[in-house]
Amino acid sequence: MNSKEESFLNDLDLSLEKAWGLLSAGRVDRDSPLHTLAVGSIDHQGLPTQRIMVLRSVDVEKRFLRFNSDSRADKINQLAKDASISILGYHPQAKIQLRILGTSKIQTEGLEFETAWNRASPYGKRCYLSNPGPGQAVSAPSSGLLPELEGMKPTEEQLKPAKQNFAVLQVEVNRIEWLYLAHTGHRRAMFSWNGKERKWESEWRIP
Repeated sequence: MNSKEESFLNDLDLSLEKAWGLLSAGRVDRDSPLHTLAVGSIDHQGLPTQRIMVLRSVDVEKRFLRFNSDSRADKINQLAKDASISILGYHPQAKIQLRILGTSKIQTEGLEFETAWNRASPYGKRCYLSNPGPGQAVSAPSSGLLPELEGMKPTEEQLKPAKQNFAVLQVEVNRIEWLYLAHTGHRRAMFSWNGKERKWESEWRIP
């Protein structure tokens, strides 16, 4: 264990800062293992379900993570306002696993929605033009896109119908379980948000 590792491995505050730092870096770095995260929810049959989603925004002060989605997708129906949601990511270079619990908020209008839509690329927006919507059964393999849109950059005019199928999934983080894997000895910590006192409560745990 080197001095750089020791600077956060034996300090709860620095470990929490490290966790948020990795998430923030993952948002902007497409090569980061935390650019895509496993997002879990409970379906309408009470069964756990997961999918990989691209991390689009991180707000450390507000404890928000943001993802984009098709509003017709099953996960949007599952994640009604304040529904529980889990997020899992592992960064092999940093040797850190993050298990995150939070509550969801779906936005299909408003400032956050408009900002997310405007930041999306034309190819990203094209995904929301599929017909039928995600998860629907079809008789043959299909992207759901019209033939003239496959492999092509869509025009702004072609993208207009896509906006009605766009949604923002915002997650308010309530808990972060942090695990560092090292041959000299693992470290594990739990960070829980105390809403009444407006602060993080932290404790070490045995890995």
